[in-house]
Amino acid sequence: MKFTPLEVDGVHLVELERREDERGWFARGFAEEEFAAHGLIDEIAHCNISFNHRAGTVRGLHLSLPGHPESKFIRCTRGAIVDVAVDVRPDSPTYLKRVQVELSAENGAALYLPPHLAHAYQTLTDDTEVLYMVSVPYAPGAEVGYRHDDPAFGITWPTAVTVVSEKDTAWPAFDHEANRALFAAGVPA
Repeated sequence: MKFTPLEVDGVHLVELERREDERGWFARGFAEEEFAAHGLIDEIAHCNISFNHRAGTVRGLHLSLPGHPESKFIRCTRGAIVDVAVDVRPDSPTYLKRVQVELSAENGAALYLPPHLAHAYQTLTDDTEVLYMVSVPYAPGAEVGYRHDDPAFGITWPTAVTVVSEKDTAWPAFDHEANRALFAAGVPA
């Protein structure tokens, strides 16, 4: 695997190193020792799959609160997505910077996100499947979010947004002080 650090602190593009022959190709998609060698969280507690019927579907922006350090490793296994991560960690050197990367079944690339980044993606094709490996089990009450169209983040989605869940349209607008308070409070008891 090839690890490329991106513009947001701790985010890496992880590309496959394919070994090809007449049968097709083979590549390692995850290796604990390679993640550890790059200083990335190398534990996997859950492997989640999302399927999206329509191109233009947006999921997110979601993040886990401090006290619940969920890193994510995201790969598109069918179709294509644009994956976005926004650094909302108040004390980060890349606070409010974002990365936007196309992940597809064809390019095989994946995105590694350290804990506490706001994450979303938009599907570019119908019938898209996305695989997420996460470092800690899901904890109700530890997830928060922001709207995918919040002007504070300046995300330009590559295509018209066609489907967004009610939950994702109900997230609050981003507010610096409220965000700082969220990080100071951590996971509710």
